[in-house]
Amino acid sequence: MILSIESSCDDSSIAITDIKTKKLIFHKKISQELQHSVYGGVVPELAARLHIEALPKILEETKEYFKELKAIAVTNSPGLSVTLMEGVTMAKALAISLDIPLIAVNHLKGHIYSLFIEKDEILPCTILLVSGGHTQIIEANSYEDMKIIASTMDDSFGESFDKVAKMMNLGYPGGPIVQELSQKGDEDRFNLPIPLRQSPKIEFSYSGLKNAVRLEIEKIDELSSEDKADICASFQKTAVAHIMQKIKKYFKTTIPKNFAIVGGASANIYLRTQLEDLCNKHNTKLHLSQLKYCSDNAAMIGRVAIEQFERKEFVSIDEIDVQTRIKNM
Repeated sequence: MILSIESSCDDSSIAITDIKTKKLIFHKKISQELQHSVYGGVVPELAARLHIEALPKILEETKEYFKELKAIAVTNSPGLSVTLMEGVTMAKALAISLDIPLIAVNHLKGHIYSLFIEKDEILPCTILLVSGGHTQIIEANSYEDMKIIASTMDDSFGESFDKVAKMMNLGYPGGPIVQELSQKGDEDRFNLPIPLRQSPKIEFSYSGLKNAVRLEIEKIDELSSEDKADICASFQKTAVAHIMQKIKKYFKTTIPKNFAIVGGASANIYLRTQLEDLCNKHNTKLHLSQLKYCSDNAAMIGRVAIEQFERKEFVSIDEIDVQTRIKNM
C-alpha cells in the first residue's frame, strides 16, 4: 500500500491505495473553503496553518495501515510553497519513521490520473486541465511522455470564476456559485469579448474578460439579483466559448481518439456539455473524472504514485523540494 498526501493549496487530504489492485483503501479530505471565503480567495499563510491542524487529524485515522505501507507519496509541485511544505514535511517524517521510500508527485499528473482512480490508465489521451491555477491542453501519450502544448498567458479558467464572484461579493469558491446563478440568468444580456478570438494560436487568456466584467459591473449603481445572475450567465458563456474556440482549433489539426477534462473547474456542467457535443461530432471518446475527484485530493496522488512505485521513482529525504511552478510534465 501507498500512503499519499496532498496539500498543494487549500485542501488537506490523505489516501491509502493498494499497489496491486489500485483499490482506494482510505481517502479523506478536509476543505478550507469556509475559512478562506471571508477573504474571497485563498490566503497562503492561513492555508498553511490549517494544514498543520488538519493533516495530523487525518493521519491519525490511518495508523492501522502503517505496517502494510510500502511507500509515502506527496505532492511537491506545483502549488503554494508554504502549503506544499506542510505535506512534504509530514511525508519526510513518515518515510524516516517507517523506513520506507519517498515518492515526489507532480500535482498536474495527479489531476490526469484522477481519471484512472481504481482502474487502469487509458492512454494516449489529450487532456484539458482547468483549475484555479491552470488552464492547459496536455498530450498524454504515456506516463513517461506527456507534453503541455497550450496554457494560459495570465489568469486561469477557474481563477476567473473566483474573481468574478469576488467582484459581486458572492462568496468563495466562485465556480459553483457562478454556475448556479448562471442557470437563472440571461447569458445574452451582456456582450462580453471572447479572448484571443482572432489569434490563430492555441493559448488561453482570461485577464481581459475579467476586466470586461468589472467594467459592466461598474456601469450598474446597485446590482440586483437579476443583474448578478445575468452577469454570471454572460461571463460563463464567454469563458467557455473561449476554451471551445481553442479546442476546436486543436481538433482541426489533431483529432484524438481519447479526450478528457480534469481539474477542479472540470466540474462545470456548461463546459462538460459542450465538450461532449464536440467529441461526439468527431467520434472521440470523452473521459471524465468523478465529480468528487475533480478538485485537489490525495486519491489522485496515490494513483500516480503506483506508476512511480513500479518504476522505482523514489526521491531521497535530502533531495525532495517544493516547486511553485513547473515548465513540463
